[in-house]
Amino acid sequence: MRSPSLPSWGPPPPLPLLLLLLPWPVCTQAPAAAASRGTPGALDCPEACVCAPGGQANCSGRALPAVPGGLNRRVRALLLNHNRVHALPPGAFVDAGALLRLDLRENGLRWVHARAFWGLGALEQLDLSANQLEALLPGTFAPLRALRALSLAENRLARLEPAALGALPLLRALSLQDNDLPALASGLLEGLPNLNTLRLRGNPWTCGCALRPLCAWLRGHPRHAPEAETLLCVSPGRLTLSPLTAFPEAAFSHCARSLAARDLAVVYALGPVSFLASLAACLALGSAFTACGARHRRRRRRQAAARRQQRRPPDPGPGTASPAATAAQA
Repeated sequence: MRSPSLPSWGPPPPLPLLLLLLPWPVCTQAPAAAASRGTPGALDCPEACVCAPGGQANCSGRALPAVPGGLNRRVRALLLNHNRVHALPPGAFVDAGALLRLDLRENGLRWVHARAFWGLGALEQLDLSANQLEALLPGTFAPLRALRALSLAENRLARLEPAALGALPLLRALSLQDNDLPALASGLLEGLPNLNTLRLRGNPWTCGCALRPLCAWLRGHPRHAPEAETLLCVSPGRLTLSPLTAFPEAAFSHCARSLAARDLAVVYALGPVSFLASLAACLALGSAFTACGARHRRRRRRQAAARRQQRRPPDPGPGTASPAATAAQA
């Protein structure tokens, strides 16, 4: 009886045929997939990030304490949301000069240096929402001349100075909701000529004279603030829950009108000039009074000397005997 045996498949195929049957597509794609992940020293992708075609670097949710190294001009979109970047130092993104989108949501960000965004002249979208920002330094966003969308929502901003935003001529969307803003500073919105979406809900608006610029902007741009009808005063007491859109310009007639930017420029220009002119006038008057006093004192000294000369007896001549000598001879 024949023992069972494996079926015979004939002679083994030649080696070239085996090489052709290997899964070459998988082998060739594996290095490319590995190269897309950022590794220390990689040139195409920042450290600890995953890059995708089109220049997107995804560094989200990696507990990063700082902006990752390895940024370069190939990166177009940098996703740094849900990390632990608590501060942005000067030139934090200077190597990513071609960046178009920057997402820094939910980092616990507390401090942004005034030069943190230097070198990002091409940036179009910046998301700083859901952080712990309480103030922004003057000039923070000045380099971002191409910026079109800026979100500062869900922070702790109690005041936003016009100098912090600067002039952003292309900005179209600004999100300021869920902060601690009682009003918007005068001139803040004047440097945003193309703004067509302004989100403001969730702020403790104080309906006083400081709210005049915002109310005027809302009246002039009724369709650019989609939540305008829901913006309510929280103080003072008699105006609590009054909608901001209900205040006409006449409601602020008792308020002193703030100076326009042109008037401020004139004041700043003429102030030093007028100070120097006043100082020069004071010096000239002081010199004149000093000169007059000196002449008056010299005149008095001459008059006193003349009076002393008149009271002094005349000196006898050389050939005239003195009265004492005449009496002795007698």
